[in-house]
Amino acid sequence: MDWIFFGEISLAGLAMGGLYSLIALGFVIIYKATRVINFAIGEIMMFAAYLFLAFAGGMELSAWIALPLAVIGGSLLGGVIEKTMIRPMLGESPISVVMVTIGIASILVGLVEFIWTADPQLLPSFLPREPVFIGPLYLAPKIAYGFLIGAALLIIYLLYFRFSRGGVALRATASDQAAAYSMGINVRRVFNMAWVFGSLAASLAGVLVAATGGLSPQFGIIGLSVLVVVIVGGLDSILGALIAGVFIGWLETVAGAYLGGEYRMPATFLVLAVILVIRPYGLFGTHEIERV
Repeated sequence: MDWIFFGEISLAGLAMGGLYSLIALGFVIIYKATRVINFAIGEIMMFAAYLFLAFAGGMELSAWIALPLAVIGGSLLGGVIEKTMIRPMLGESPISVVMVTIGIASILVGLVEFIWTADPQLLPSFLPREPVFIGPLYLAPKIAYGFLIGAALLIIYLLYFRFSRGGVALRATASDQAAAYSMGINVRRVFNMAWVFGSLAASLAGVLVAATGGLSPQFGIIGLSVLVVVIVGGLDSILGALIAGVFIGWLETVAGAYLGGEYRMPATFLVLAVILVIRPYGLFGTHEIERV
């Protein structure tokens, strides 16, 4: 066995898994606060990546100006979706809300194809190109620097949710919405902020992932991999999203390298099936007991 090759593949997988964790974090933030499973998270990150393409490629802005503009655009899109399409669904059945998010995903794909066509696109290069070596192991610079940017945002998020008033309000709402409301927390505003913050994390990850492999209207299919991540880690567990994201990223990359690209998704879904049999609520998810 070529251990150098295995090490390089593993490094690339772990770095890509870090970006999966970032997307999964956006998924979990929205679910924890609102109990909505957002099937449009992949399309929101796809839309943000197209915004980056418009700013950096079409308008020829500096990539370091286009990046925050695209991320802010994606986060505002999440806030608008929550306020105009999800909030009116409060009190409706969960399956109805899920169907709304699936419909939103289809609308975003159609909108992107209308504006930018269905042809694959390449984002303007903005990450450093110097080779990255960790000991004897080579790591592609786009993946390495993308991981560092994503990890920085992850740390900022964790600090914010741990120590800020907004983070405390979100955690209180996630624990008990009625109790949070009785304590004077504006629960509806927390719902909206959860969608904004969740979409922001997904948007940044979308631009970074698209920068490594290209962009098309089907780019949002990555959301399926992320759905596996959040179910394996636990729908309401930020720690689970971080750990499962890194693991699934590593597993996909190793399976693709040694078995072929067509085995990437089957490998992850096999892990998903095993986890669901052993722990139906995920590795770190909350085991909720319903009494009837």
